Amino acid sequence: MKRILLPIGGAAVATGMLVVGLPASALAAGDVAIDPMARNAGQAASVASFWFASNGAALRRATAYTWDSNDVRKVVSKGGYSPDGSPGTAAPTSGNKAAGGSQNVNLPKTVGKVFFVDGSGKYRWCSATSIQSNYRNLVVTAGRCVYDTESNKALLDNWVFVPGYYQGKAPWGIYVGKQAFTHYDFDVYEDYDRDYAFVTVYNGIQFTGAKQVSKREFQRFSGPKRSWGGRHYILLSKDAGRLGDNVGGQGFAWNQPANRTVRTFGYPSAPHPDGDRPYSGVTPKHCYGKTTGKSVSASWLKIQEHVALKCAVTPGYDGGPWIQQYSNAKRVGYVNGVTSTFADQDGNDRIDYITSPYFDGETAAVYNAAKNVWSGKIVGPNGELYR
Repeated sequence: MKRILLPIGGAAVATGMLVVGLPASALAAGDVAIDPMARNAGQAASVASFWFASNGAALRRATAYTWDSNDVRKVVSKGGYSPDGSPGTAAPTSGNKAAGGSQNVNLPKTVGKVFFVDGSGKYRWCSATSIQSNYRNLVVTAGRCVYDTESNKALLDNWVFVPGYYQGKAPWGIYVGKQAFTHYDFDVYEDYDRDYAFVTVYNGIQFTGAKQVSKREFQRFSGPKRSWGGRHYILLSKDAGRLGDNVGGQGFAWNQPANRTVRTFGYPSAPHPDGDRPYSGVTPKHCYGKTTGKSVSASWLKIQEHVALKCAVTPGYDGGPWIQQYSNAKRVGYVNGVTSTFADQDGNDRIDYITSPYFDGETAAVYNAAKNVWSGKIVGPNGELYR
């Protein structure tokens, strides 16, 4: 795996692309770690077909990337937050396509699940959202929904984002991860004060079915294909377009004041520590309220400065966005956090708070590095691999 660090103080060339235009606050920030996922259209097609095979069986088989209940403890209130520069924002955009049969009509189209294979080979998912970028191809989630902190094997395998996911269905297509952008301190030290990740994704791919073919036809076909049970199939696919064009992209905000009102989204699934299981993980849920006026800490995860919100959801909500200035009419606002940890403040073995890293200028540095990077298509007009 090739890891690239963007140095402090200016533009840098990363994997052949120039990253420029960082704000002054970001230029003073720490290093940005960049890791490749699917390196080309062929690898991306293989990842997409892995999840789509057998009519999305792998998607339905996946389970929430859960916390150990021993890590659901009480967080400790500390002092105020520490902005490292002036507040800043990047405006959201709205998508221009509708999806027939979507079950999430009252929630933002940008929210969905990221699917991946963890170090033990299990099919897992976290929550995430599309976020605005120059090429409309960016997803934000928790850092641990990109890196395997359990096995320390670096990137999680077969990483995809499915906005509006519902029961094995991908109404706007499957978006395969191309590059992961994280803070160096999370990448190397698993510092949960930096538990966030921005991932560029290829154009979406939509599958319309599968066709059984001869071995010769299978070998000649350059698009997504799978073999199982001694039979050969080509997957009938089409380019779904860019993520942000289809579902829009939430805005981004950093160095914001305390006590801000946010609406959070995600797919809670796991039980509370006491075993009660009120959520299925099938449909997204949301919380609404004001964040804490003081930062919180959790020494066992190296957390010194998180933001907390009263919210009784359970794991599976991990990586879901915290959105301020959310418009119910437009279903967009400004991402100012992602769900990172879960807390039991009253000691009754039930989760009652969630926490997020504080988004500062160093977060903006990671976002700005990611937002300027192009991804491209997976398949061409006839379902062939895009060249």
